[in-house]
Amino acid sequence: MDMKVTFSCILLSLLFSISSAADVNVTVKSETNIGRTDDNFICATLDWWPSTKCDYYQCPWGQAGILNLDLNNVILSNALKAFGSLRIRLGGSLQDQIVYQFGRHKECPRMSRQHDGLFGFSVGCLPRKRWDEVNDLFNKTGVKLTFGLNALIGRNRSVVDKTLWEGNWDHRNALSLMKYTIKKGYKIDSYELGNELCDKGISARVESVQYANDMKRLKHIVNKIYPEPSTRPTVLGPGGFFGKEWFDSFLQNTGPGVLHGVTHHLYNLGPGVDSNLIKKVQDPFYLSQVSQVFKDVATAVKTYTPWAGAWVGESGGAYNSGGKDVSHTFANGFWYLDQLGMASTFDHKVYCRQTLIGGNYALLNTTSFIPNPDYYGALLWHRLMGSKVLSVSHKGSLYLRTYAHCSKNTPGITVLLINMSNSTAFNVSLVNDMNMYSTQPASADVREEYHLTPKDGNIQSDIVLLNGTPLKLNESLEIPELKPNLVNPLSPIKVVPDSIVFVRIKSFKAPACA
Repeated sequence: MDMKVTFSCILLSLLFSISSAADVNVTVKSETNIGRTDDNFICATLDWWPSTKCDYYQCPWGQAGILNLDLNNVILSNALKAFGSLRIRLGGSLQDQIVYQFGRHKECPRMSRQHDGLFGFSVGCLPRKRWDEVNDLFNKTGVKLTFGLNALIGRNRSVVDKTLWEGNWDHRNALSLMKYTIKKGYKIDSYELGNELCDKGISARVESVQYANDMKRLKHIVNKIYPEPSTRPTVLGPGGFFGKEWFDSFLQNTGPGVLHGVTHHLYNLGPGVDSNLIKKVQDPFYLSQVSQVFKDVATAVKTYTPWAGAWVGESGGAYNSGGKDVSHTFANGFWYLDQLGMASTFDHKVYCRQTLIGGNYALLNTTSFIPNPDYYGALLWHRLMGSKVLSVSHKGSLYLRTYAHCSKNTPGITVLLINMSNSTAFNVSLVNDMNMYSTQPASADVREEYHLTPKDGNIQSDIVLLNGTPLKLNESLEIPELKPNLVNPLSPIKVVPDSIVFVRIKSFKAPACA
């Protein structure tokens, strides 16, 4: 009898924990904004990796590298068009080994495995024909392109330190590419010099003062060959991992008016092979640790280059192509959308996700091109979250992450709610700290809610539901329409366990958004 009673108590306790709900007041400070993002805050990368790029006994890149990618794929085109103007950064580890088939570079060597080459590969080449094809796709789909230039060309390895590359950057090949690009009328939003060569570097590095001088040379070239300021690409750098001493020196020596964006990279989840990866993406304590990096970069930019903005130039969560069982699944959205929210609160202008396609962390499936769950999270952010960032707070569970922006192209605000708990639901009431939110909205006023949940409740599913309906391409292979639930704005927002919710409230009166 005692055993039955004990079992019944355990069962009731379990059922209660599974179905438990907490009421939470989320306060939005609506008078002023705490940061401002670029209108094209959402960014995705395309990389140079060939199909022979392998990590942990798997080769997840297939034909997704820019030299092999099927640029005529209908899903790829439609996925880009759905954003209207998606920012793409074309660059990555191998960019400092890529020469361009322009100017004196008539030959175009094919990249291959090379034991003593950077990252195990030889020098490769961007053919003229491929550059034409890439720009044709980007022109048709409205892409805003950041192109990463080879920053090692012209330099030599140090005899004393094999990771250090010395000498001036040879700009001639890049200049030939730019002249051809101008002649063809191709639009470049920005040029970035080098990839992960700053501070301690990854396989190679350049000293801060030398890098600053090369950055000034790039800016001079861009100013000279793009005489019209309205169509002139901006200059970005250094495109690597943050180290305070190196960054401070680099920014001070770069000087005023050179950099538009100070780009840094983040892989705060560790290696893709980490067996704890699935736990890390759901752990708010772990995810919050990276906030110090955002703050330090923002502080360095404000101190030394206040005319520029901080950018996350590349971030895939887990490095070495991501985690094969996590990075392409619904669960990764806990990390990704939390990163977007956190970066924006620290006044970052752009956040580039590694990758659009390729590896395990892609927004699009590397083989089928079908969107992974994070694609839809990125698309909803791009469509709903405006550039002005608002401060939000609550006294509830740390597993409820909250972010708010002025809405994009509409009055009011949009709130992002991320529930990382697998057992607790939250009934969220939004509170305007100025008490200006109308308690008697007009009959036409409604709240728009976009609830993202995993198929069958499995957070490691590749299929995401929007308000209970699976998001699938239509018969024409177009991105489906993302329709909100329309809800009475006076009712609490019900955030179920393991879910992500965007909420747009047009009647929320925020002076910062006026």
